[in-house]
Amino acid sequence: MRNIQTIALALLLGSTALAPAMAAQPADQAAREKAFDASISSADQMGWLKSMSSAPNHVSSPHDKANADFILSQFKAWGWDARIETFEVLYPTPISTTVELIAPTHIVLGGQEPAIPEDATSGNTKGALPPYVAFQGDGDVTAAVVYANYGMPDDYLALARRGIDVKGKIVVTRYGGGWRGLKPKLAQDHGAIGCIIYSDPGDDGYGDTDSYPKGEARPETGVQRGSVADMPLYPGDPLTPGVGATRTAKRLARADAKTILKIPVLPMSYGDAVKILSQLAGPQAPDGWRGGLPITYHIGGTDTVKLHLAVKSEWSLKTIYDVIAMMPGKDRPDEWVIRGNHHDGWVFGAQDPLSGNVAMLSEAKALGALRAGGWQPSRTIVYASWDAEEPMLLGSTEWAETHADELQKKAVIYINTDGNGRGFLSAEGSHEYQHMVNAVAADITDPQTGVSVLQRLRAKVQADAFDGRDHNETALTAAEAGGDMPIGALGSGSDFSAMLQHLGVPALNIGYGGDAASGGSYHSIYDSYDHYTRFEDPGLAYGAVLSKTVGRMVLRIADAETPPVRFGELATTVKGYLGEVQKLVDTRRKQDDKRAALLAAGAFKLATDPLAPVAAPQAEAPTPFIELAALSNAVARLETSAKAFDAAYAAKAATLTPAARTRLNTALRDIDQLFLVPEGLPGRPWYKHLIYAPGRFTGYGAKTLPGVREAIEERRFADANRYAGLTAAAIAAYAARLDTARGIIG
Repeated sequence: MRNIQTIALALLLGSTALAPAMAAQPADQAAREKAFDASISSADQMGWLKSMSSAPNHVSSPHDKANADFILSQFKAWGWDARIETFEVLYPTPISTTVELIAPTHIVLGGQEPAIPEDATSGNTKGALPPYVAFQGDGDVTAAVVYANYGMPDDYLALARRGIDVKGKIVVTRYGGGWRGLKPKLAQDHGAIGCIIYSDPGDDGYGDTDSYPKGEARPETGVQRGSVADMPLYPGDPLTPGVGATRTAKRLARADAKTILKIPVLPMSYGDAVKILSQLAGPQAPDGWRGGLPITYHIGGTDTVKLHLAVKSEWSLKTIYDVIAMMPGKDRPDEWVIRGNHHDGWVFGAQDPLSGNVAMLSEAKALGALRAGGWQPSRTIVYASWDAEEPMLLGSTEWAETHADELQKKAVIYINTDGNGRGFLSAEGSHEYQHMVNAVAADITDPQTGVSVLQRLRAKVQADAFDGRDHNETALTAAEAGGDMPIGALGSGSDFSAMLQHLGVPALNIGYGGDAASGGSYHSIYDSYDHYTRFEDPGLAYGAVLSKTVGRMVLRIADAETPPVRFGELATTVKGYLGEVQKLVDTRRKQDDKRAALLAAGAFKLATDPLAPVAAPQAEAPTPFIELAALSNAVARLETSAKAFDAAYAAKAATLTPAARTRLNTALRDIDQLFLVPEGLPGRPWYKHLIYAPGRFTGYGAKTLPGVREAIEERRFADANRYAGLTAAAIAAYAARLDTARGIIG
């Protein structure tokens, strides 16, 4: 689901303290990892990828089920205890889609993307679904068109200042600037009766690099499919929020499912979109709204340009197939290290998700070889190949909701991958594992340069800063000093969401990318074996690197006497998040004062062009002071407790008795669940984590300290004060548990 380009440098976006040098692995662990590496084969991955991406893999397609059966057979052949677990989920598929310009001229638009001779599977679309988006609302509408840029909240404010109302109109937005599903949701909220989302070449077409097949960028016929369900409300089956979608589950009526939109929506290529946008009149679009098409962008809104949009879908329940494989632990069988990647795609899905899935298969094969050679993990290892991730994280969410009680008792960590590519290590997740991620990265060789992937990442941070590209100052400081690189925060968009944000299981999301413009094939028929192996990871060299990276994480956590966590990095990161919230409050208060002064002086009226007037922004009540003292105190206590625990563990871990070790592991096993709040976040109770959440208006993008931060951003000041208190209490409880754990160490 997630585009690797959106996460490719997540290691650069966090905050961290510089860390001491990484400890060397014990000799037996190093030998085991060397043997593991010897079983990793890029040739295996090439063969699996070619077969698994040879036919359409959308949910309920025959080939998606065939891939699940193949994955199951491989796990069993490698000695895993494997099964398929099924769920019954709502998944709409299009019966018919229509989009046509009817004024000022008649032009039929849309339809399946054409085959490209250089792409062997691009003509294999028998049984493939046409370009569409899942969980839009069926309808048949004809109306005038308004161009709304990326269709984000600020874009609607800009429309209002120009006197443009989208009520009763069809909104055209471009991909980018925020998650796909927010675009039609916001259009619907503003009264639009339909929405088109197109790929602008300035974002992921020839504005990046040469178009496919000459280069990897999206061609003019390429269409990005996807889900537009209201995922920031809750992921998973729209009819069974909070419970697993088993055959006997109690279901909502479709009309009552809040995550399903009410208006028809379709995606579009830029080759088609230009035929609409080039006809629009009305105000000229603001500077930031102008993409890469060879036209003057106008906003439209008049009856001179009309569009007919119609979608009809089949709305039955579909069976989905999660492949679950287990390798029991010899010492701690009730402590689970879970690793997953999905296998369904929008069409062929070579990059998203199968490049990550075949890397996971390599890991499973290598772990099976170790098991056959006499090794058995200390903890139980669970591997999962999820189905139905693309529509809205259905397979992983329904499994997690079904097994919620067991997972909250047993799960140590969930490690996720999705699509993979050529380039730099990306890591996001629970920050107590930040040091472990860096330790693993120091041991993995980058196939393009011969240095460690950690060394290459540090070099990129420094080079980007020198060249004036975006960079994080904390990451730059760490890179220059040779310290740990920060990992990013998790929002949503892949299968970690239910584990982390609903159940409180620590999670990591790992991948490589950034050296290829993989977005050019994203969610289109051109996300194919030929495209992937030509541009995104020739020879699957980085597929092998991903296997070695995640495999080491699985091995080190599964065999460690205590999971390799360090809480100082978590405390420092949370302290950084608090600083951002404090700065947000201060910035908002100053901005409110400045707006009021400019309004009083009539500055906006004087500054606008009389021939193209832009109204003044709406007046806002001043941002009040937010009660952050308790939160500040809790964060300070967490910092003290984390440093004390880390120091005590480093000094005395080797001398712990077995009984003390057991008590320590018990104290730490569910510590992250203390960050959950039973009532959930404001307006979306499914999301319960007070440190990490997907943003209400970012979707995939993370919001940290979300109960407080988003309330301030959205001017819900009572919520801001309430969630500052709830978050403070959760952080204080976490610190108290660390103090208890330190007491066990002695």
